[in-house]
Amino acid sequence: MEQTKKQDMTKGNITFQLLLFFFPILLGTFFQQLYNTADAVIVGQNVGKLGLAAVGGTTSTLINLFIGVFVGLSSGFSVIISQHYGAKNNKLVSIGVHTAITFSLIVGIIVSIFGAIFSKAMLANMNVPDNIMSMALPYLQIYFIGLAPNLIYNMGAGLLRAVGDSRTPLIFLIISCFVNIVLDIILIQYMNMGVTGAAIATVASQIISAILVIIVLSRRDDALKLKINSLHINFSELRKMISIGIAAGMQSAMYTIANILIQASINSLGTDTIAAFTAYGKIDTLFWMTIQSLGISVTTFTGQNYGYGNKERVKKGIIQGMILAILATAIVIILLKLFGRNIYTLFTQDENVLKIGTDMLNFMVVAFPTYIIIEIFSGSLRGIGDSWIPMIMTASGVCVLRIVWIIVMVPKYPNIYTILWAYPLSWVTTSILFLIYMFGFSKMRAWIKLNIYLH
Repeated sequence: MEQTKKQDMTKGNITFQLLLFFFPILLGTFFQQLYNTADAVIVGQNVGKLGLAAVGGTTSTLINLFIGVFVGLSSGFSVIISQHYGAKNNKLVSIGVHTAITFSLIVGIIVSIFGAIFSKAMLANMNVPDNIMSMALPYLQIYFIGLAPNLIYNMGAGLLRAVGDSRTPLIFLIISCFVNIVLDIILIQYMNMGVTGAAIATVASQIISAILVIIVLSRRDDALKLKINSLHINFSELRKMISIGIAAGMQSAMYTIANILIQASINSLGTDTIAAFTAYGKIDTLFWMTIQSLGISVTTFTGQNYGYGNKERVKKGIIQGMILAILATAIVIILLKLFGRNIYTLFTQDENVLKIGTDMLNFMVVAFPTYIIIEIFSGSLRGIGDSWIPMIMTASGVCVLRIVWIIVMVPKYPNIYTILWAYPLSWVTTSILFLIYMFGFSKMRAWIKLNIYLH
């Protein structure tokens, strides 16, 4: 751990650098999703479809609202620190680290208190059926109480990735994943604690990952070294970080608000549909963890090279990232098409839930390619500090369109397919907006056009 490696992305083969950074993030995201999915699998098999519906769907959407906003904010911290690192400014890197950890601790405490107090009201406003509420409420409250370690881990992992170290967060996630799974089995299967046991297991694993990230940052011998007695907030750096991160945070919030409306519509279709959608939300993470890992790689790559002053290399990285994203998406679609129903059986054996879920999956996977442009272009733009325009485009193309669709179309045609159409329609619209901006107005438009013509 003390000899943690840093990855300088300002030199070397671009595709190799992206892949070298991508795979540890992908594996880390896989293990992060694995311990989230373990809750759903073990609960679904031991508690039934009511328990499955309680630990996913509505509760996951609400949790993602808060975590997503924070992770979006923390992306601004990572971008600024990666730029300082690329510029070899160790003093500002150190200031950024201490500001970031202090900020995550304060926000974590505030959100934990707020979430625990208002859990019941939030669930009630999302039309959670009474037969699910009794399980969903304690799960959500426990999760919120233990949210601060989750935010500290996410911030610490982001700081490590900002200087090219994507391996250490992977190690943390592997450890916390296995802790979560073991505790799930003990608390749910042997101690019959149901969804409460799942929440306790998740929080315990997150505490461990937070402790690990603090220990490793404290033991580093470079500018990223964390000194607990030096924790403070530098408001000048904080403003710069938040000015970039707030756009991503708002974007995540608007995504989740739109998804909350979708989840509320799903909740009106009954327990089987809620359970099927919960399992689908775990299965389609194979795509999301792949494409988002590539997005993080592109963001870090562009951040370091933009800070170093190599704009041409930044633009080449975008093209290589897009090619990798297309190939990865094709592989994911094939896997889910071939094995989707088999994966569903891990969560439940209920035939009606399996049928609804498989139909959802087959409908959605063919739309995945329409999202690629959004992730790669927005990631690259954030890396050079251009975050507000992508946020506005995403808000318009994804969030507003989904909200309008759910409000206008779902009451007229109240079925699962009407709800699901909100996703591909919003992705296509937003992708078009990103193409127009990238080729017509962004800082990188001229060189990108030239390279496409030359090739």
